[in-house]
Amino acid sequence: MSKTDNPGAPAESGPPIARRVMLSTLGAGAAALAAAPLVRGGWERLLGAASRNDPTGLTGLLPNPGGFRYYSVAGSVPKKTAADYRLEIGGLVERPVTYSLEELRALPQTRIVGEARCTDGWRVENVPWKGVLLSHLLDLAGVRPEGRAVRFTCFDGVYSESLTLEQARRADVLVALDMLDAPVTHDHGGPVRLYVAPMYFYKSAKWLSGISVTDKVVPGYWEEYGYDIDGWLDRAA
Repeated sequence: MSKTDNPGAPAESGPPIARRVMLSTLGAGAAALAAAPLVRGGWERLLGAASRNDPTGLTGLLPNPGGFRYYSVAGSVPKKTAADYRLEIGGLVERPVTYSLEELRALPQTRIVGEARCTDGWRVENVPWKGVLLSHLLDLAGVRPEGRAVRFTCFDGVYSESLTLEQARRADVLVALDMLDAPVTHDHGGPVRLYVAPMYFYKSAKWLSGISVTDKVVPGYWEEYGYDIDGWLDRAA
């Protein structure tokens, strides 16, 4: 999913109970520790290590100084490098294609500055993102007339998301290669992730490995648990 990033349940249904309890239990102490300047660097390193070795994902509820939170719905996520990363585009397209990281970087790049907002309540504003417009990749592949939606799969082997074709063609939806003016790190969903600027962060799938055009919207990982299938932020609803 995404949880450098830590989606929670949509606001109207509230985050899952286990995560609410953990937020209440851990919030005050963790926030105080993270705020202390002298331990900030060590805290971030400790949090990253703990998160990667925590199959429950509960450490993803702890804040880090950058405002983001690490979270994965999989017990572990393999790391991909420029040498072995591949993005497959298929489904209802005329020209299925597989891109390497180098090939994606050779395509026209678009930079967007937007926020990352989670339904758990945390947000990070003015985050620069850079990558290939999803609409451009769809045009290169050639969407067939019966295509109505786009499904995203991830190399964690678990997470998935979907957008309507109209949503996918927006000028603020990226297949992101850079975040904060640097390559997207593994913890932030790299080397390639989705960034859907007008929606809550659970729609911005991390560790992106597949884009498939479908004839209807296929509910994503969190939508199967009752999350809103259209995760619009208030300003974009």
